[in-house]
Amino acid sequence: MNEEDDSTQKTKRLAQFKALLEKRITDQEEALKDLRNLHELVSEVLLEKGFRRAKLTPSKPPRKPPTIEEPVKGTPLKTKEGDLLGTFFLKADSLRVVPSEGTGFNVKIPPFQQFLIERVLAKMRDKDQEAANKGLLQPENIFSYEVVTKEDRLQEIIIRPVSAERLRELKSSIRWTLEKMYEKRNPE
Repeated sequence: MNEEDDSTQKTKRLAQFKALLEKRITDQEEALKDLRNLHELVSEVLLEKGFRRAKLTPSKPPRKPPTIEEPVKGTPLKTKEGDLLGTFFLKADSLRVVPSEGTGFNVKIPPFQQFLIERVLAKMRDKDQEAANKGLLQPENIFSYEVVTKEDRLQEIIIRPVSAERLRELKSSIRWTLEKMYEKRNPE
């Protein structure tokens, strides 16, 4: 066998290997798509079953939500450098975010509106609204948020209800948004 035949054989084997890789990539992408669809279906069914079970057969009295008098532990929200951006207050099924004194976050500073409001909070609300329209979620359990401002200065963000599944995403998105706003702020 000469060098040219050997090179042709290697090229054929590489082409076969490439075709095999492409097929495996396609198969894996399809499997991932199926897994995502299955995950979404299971989440919807669990959400539906969870509300029915809690409504029909409560095993213990419902937990009394904290009142204003009850102490609520706040979690500091800091930049990577350790500067205090604000505090997360989690109680019952709501989350309250209060910026630190002196940060002066203006809600017109990107990425507040474009990212946090439109891409994160509004999408969560829309997803819940769609689930409620399909009968998978009770209307009173639709995700909602309130942004409290004073002359375009962020005073607080109130989010309810907050599920355990959404808490991590909310904290991460809010932290990232406030960090970016902190970098762009105009100190007064």
